[in-house]
Amino acid sequence: MQIHLKTLGCRLNEAELETWAQAFQAKGHGITCNLSDAQLVIINSCAVTQDAVKKSKQMIRRIHRDNPQAKLVVSGCYATLNEAEAAQLMGVDLIVSNQDKNQLVEKTLTELNLDSMPAMSTEPGEVSLFSRGRQRAFVKVQDGCRYHCTFCIVTVARGEERSRLIQEVVDEINALHKQGIKEAVLTGVHLGGYGSDIGSNLVELITEILDKTQIPRLRMGSLEPWELPDGFFELFKNPRLMPHLHLPLQSGSDSVLKRMARRCKTEEFRQIVELARTTIPHFNITTDIIVGFPGETEQEWQESYDYIERLGFGHIHIFSYSPREGTAAANFPGPVAQDLKKRRSKQLHDLAKILKEQFIIENIAFLADVLWEGQTQTLDNGDIRYFGYTPNYLRVACDVNADTALENQIQKVRLSTVESDFIRTEIN
Repeated sequence: MQIHLKTLGCRLNEAELETWAQAFQAKGHGITCNLSDAQLVIINSCAVTQDAVKKSKQMIRRIHRDNPQAKLVVSGCYATLNEAEAAQLMGVDLIVSNQDKNQLVEKTLTELNLDSMPAMSTEPGEVSLFSRGRQRAFVKVQDGCRYHCTFCIVTVARGEERSRLIQEVVDEINALHKQGIKEAVLTGVHLGGYGSDIGSNLVELITEILDKTQIPRLRMGSLEPWELPDGFFELFKNPRLMPHLHLPLQSGSDSVLKRMARRCKTEEFRQIVELARTTIPHFNITTDIIVGFPGETEQEWQESYDYIERLGFGHIHIFSYSPREGTAAANFPGPVAQDLKKRRSKQLHDLAKILKEQFIIENIAFLADVLWEGQTQTLDNGDIRYFGYTPNYLRVACDVNADTALENQIQKVRLSTVESDFIRTEIN
């Protein structure tokens, strides 16, 4: 049986997708990147915003329309929060809630009466990850969050915090490295809270991974800017730990942060960023910002804008606030008008572009190790353009002749010139 896997949303969803892919392979099934070849489709849905809910429903409908013969299984946050609605969508054969994700493969094969073929089982690895165009593996180390930011529905969808044992994570990364993966990305709903339920912490986890694996590159997914253990930034002196963090700020106004029930004030956030940048040169800090949170005044918006401009970020994900039923903020007074949210969002997008360009310029002419990915372009002259990422997560490209294979190689390059959406590099 050929299985097609799709996901929306966070890197945690991507990590879960790969776990399922390898489990299906171990039971004798194949992974295909072509929807038309699949007899089974697995969708890991998202509900972080109302737009994500809309996209999840659109994806389900589109996949059923394009391959109506395939069995369709839907999991993830949209399916968990809107189970009855998702189950009624045309073509959906099975809903697997977040609470049952660990049993998704078994439930799918059993409840849909799909035969396993253990005699034909394959070794997980290239067939699952590389066939889906992935050169880095997302490794889920924890799930759930014990905090309740007033805008966030993910806590409701994901439940309480649950951490994986360190040895399990180490074993998974070693297995991935053996299969040819050169970069692992640690992911979780509340990554900084890793170990709160098992008497451990994020520093211990990373230390053990660096000590007990040989994978060349270790990266972290989105990390809330609080509860970072002592010695956290000292870990980045190990060149295998990539100098990039995505730290969601959400607002640069302390009064807005208070209404959001965020646990990090602007001054604390500034100190974290400063420590990162002074510990490791060219450390890249990226972030999330919510525009138009209920009650956001013009003064609060200006405070936020000025703070973001002073601090600087390598990239900003910008979200216009939309109420999510089941969250506290959905009932807050003072909704911000759509045209005002749109104006503020454009302001911030313009600033984000300037800040990103400034950070890129600061990196020009430096040498960096790049992991080249499978994404390529064929140019008019027949050359191949490869894309990849520096350790501090700058997207780069280089042009080589068609006989040169770079995919999944790490090479030292010099960052030369800035193009529209990447940095051109020179291979040394």
